[in-house]
Amino acid sequence: MVSATVTPIERGTITTDVNNIIEGATLGTNDEPNPETVMGDGPVYNLVIDHPEATILWDTGSHPKADSGHWPADLYAAFEHTGLRPLEDDLADAGYAVSDIDCVIQTHLHLDHAGGLYAFEGTDTPVYVHEEELQFAYYSAKTDAGDEAYVAGDFDRDLNWEIVHGDREYFVEDLEFVHLPGHTPGLLGVQLELEDAGTVVLAGDQAYTRANYHDELPMGGQLLWSKRHWLESLRTVKDLERRHDATVICGHDGDDLETLESL
Repeated sequence: MVSATVTPIERGTITTDVNNIIEGATLGTNDEPNPETVMGDGPVYNLVIDHPEATILWDTGSHPKADSGHWPADLYAAFEHTGLRPLEDDLADAGYAVSDIDCVIQTHLHLDHAGGLYAFEGTDTPVYVHEEELQFAYYSAKTDAGDEAYVAGDFDRDLNWEIVHGDREYFVEDLEFVHLPGHTPGLLGVQLELEDAGTVVLAGDQAYTRANYHDELPMGGQLLWSKRHWLESLRTVKDLERRHDATVICGHDGDDLETLESL
């Protein structure tokens, strides 16, 4: 167990149709063929992990101009992100400067997670990403195939990429990368062994909310690269929780953000 602290950096709120968050959350019936659309909110947050070996930034959030042209207009309409601010400002509010960050862990490269990478362009700061994620991000952003949630302007930059290979990889003491494909091909989870809080699994967007994790309800098709891989990764996380009595943190759940604040 390592003596490290985890500081949440709040980055605003995404509002979207709950059918994106939970597959089939709102379905029509013969009596009500056109049910009212229900919208759901979820926090966007990053983490600063103050570890004895490095000050680590977990994800970088949305680009501050997501609402004014950086995101495609149809995507912003479907996933409205309010409370947008530059990464530098949100870090400063938590007592950190970009120059304090020794390395970045990108769980994946979707537009609400990789939009702050501009702050590390042209620096030597290592940015860790899974090889399958980086490949799929470029494939998606540079062709008409793949996933529209990748914006080239987020990651097609002069960055010091450090590529993660395989299913598990040791990073620093008591912090290990866990490959969790499903939401995207290269989603990276983090298993962190904390001296005070025990095992914490940062599952990221493997589960958008607790309902995806605890109730095993898949996210809507728009948020799943592969349902089969997602189910396999869900089993991986649940096995980690069982074997280590772990605290599992989901990607956009307000209650889990409160849990992080209490670690």
